[in-house]
Amino acid sequence: MSKFRVGSSVLRREVLHGQVWMTMPVQVIADDDVLAVWIEDGTPLAFPPHPFGPHPWSGQDRWTGSSVLQLYRPTDAYSVWAFFNDGRRDCWYINFERPYSRGDDYFDTDDHGLDIVVKDGDWQWKDRDDVAGQVASGRLTPTEADAVWREAAHVAHTLDHGIGWWFRRWKDWIPVQ
Repeated sequence: MSKFRVGSSVLRREVLHGQVWMTMPVQVIADDDVLAVWIEDGTPLAFPPHPFGPHPWSGQDRWTGSSVLQLYRPTDAYSVWAFFNDGRRDCWYINFERPYSRGDDYFDTDDHGLDIVVKDGDWQWKDRDDVAGQVASGRLTPTEADAVWREAAHVAHTLDHGIGWWFRRWKDWIPVQ
C-alpha cells in the first residue's frame, strides 16, 4: 500500500466487527515510520448506521475542545495523541486500540477504551474499567482484552523509564499557525 501524501486529507475510520462505525477527516502530517495526522478543533464526525448500535461519540457532530496530533506505528496496539489548546501542547494521551490498517484514502482502527494521560512528566490510567465493559458488551473478546492489558503493561514500563518513542521526534512539534 502506498503512503499518504503529506498535507492531504484522509479518513480516520473506527471499524467495529468489520463495519465502519465512525469517520472523520484528518490531515496527514507525516507518513514514514510513523503515520501522523492532525485533527483540528471543529472537525466533522460521521456515524454510519451500525448493527452494534450507536458509537459512544454519536451525540456529537464535531470534534470539539482541542486540536490533536495523532501518531500511529503499524504494529502498535495503541496510538499516541498530543492535545493542543491555543497552539500549545496540553498533554500526551495513549489511546489503546487495534493496530491501524490502511486503504487508498483512509485508515482503520478501533478504540479499546483504556487510556493513559501523560502530563507534566507524570502519567495516570484513564478508563481502566472500559476494557471489561467492552468485553461484557461484545466489543472485545476476553482474548482481545488480555492483549490490551499486555500492551498497556508494555507502555506503562516505557513511561516508567522515560523511553516513549514519541518523545524523541515529536516532543517539540507544534501546529503551523
